[in-house]
Amino acid sequence: MNISFTPELEQFIQSQVTSGKYASTEEVIIAGIKLLEERESIYQGRFEELQREIMIGVEASERGEVIDGEMVFHQLEQKLQQRRQQTAQ
Repeated sequence: MNISFTPELEQFIQSQVTSGKYASTEEVIIAGIKLLEERESIYQGRFEELQREIMIGVEASERGEVIDGEMVFHQLEQKLQQRRQQTAQ
């Protein structure tokens, strides 16, 4: 596999090797790929979690377990006002 880098990336990779953090350019590239792999894993896990949460909401809605949006915002505004009053005292 041949990989081409921009001059800026080449300079960054070389600076990582020169600093002693990595023994070779291959180590720098492998570290970068591992970080990408970790990020993708986190993203996938969060995506699946959101899908589960959405399904819980959809199922609750289908059972008629819903709350009026205006009521929710009204309750949130009341809680916010109470907290502001408590911190002002």
